[in-house]
Amino acid sequence: MNVMEAIKSRYSVRKYKEKTVEEEKLNKILEAGRLAPSAGNRQEWRYVVVRDKQKIQRLMVAAKNQSFVGEAPIVIAACAETDNHVMSCGQLCYPIDVAISVDHITLAAVEEGLGTCWVGAFYEDQVKDILDIPEKIRVVQLLTLGYPDDSPKPKRRTSLDEIVMYDKWE
Repeated sequence: MNVMEAIKSRYSVRKYKEKTVEEEKLNKILEAGRLAPSAGNRQEWRYVVVRDKQKIQRLMVAAKNQSFVGEAPIVIAACAETDNHVMSCGQLCYPIDVAISVDHITLAAVEEGLGTCWVGAFYEDQVKDILDIPEKIRVVQLLTLGYPDDSPKPKRRTSLDEIVMYDKWE
């Protein structure tokens, strides 16, 4: 599978099979995240891979009771060990860098026949408590991972001519 095929195939999976994700596949997709670029090569991302069903159920509650979170065989807490560095453009590095790394993971997961869903609706303090994450670490994103047990809905995407401008804002 090439990158464009993975991009076109990826969708937010909200129903998972009760099938264990093989260690080899998990390591391959985590490696994809590790290889992501980051501002100043800071590599601030840290991942807590959760396979314990009781913890996943607690994470579901922390994720505002989104049931698909509790059904996933794996939930990854994408975190940042950060010094809150701000780039010269005024943006914090860590949320952007973690997002790039997670996106690498989502595309590698598609290549391995796995599905993911980004979860941004969660209570960070609860996730930290459940996973014993230190106060100084930020939880940026939760990511469900497993074998899809649903079918993608057609994606509506804005056309290029509506989102791309050349040489100036029009």
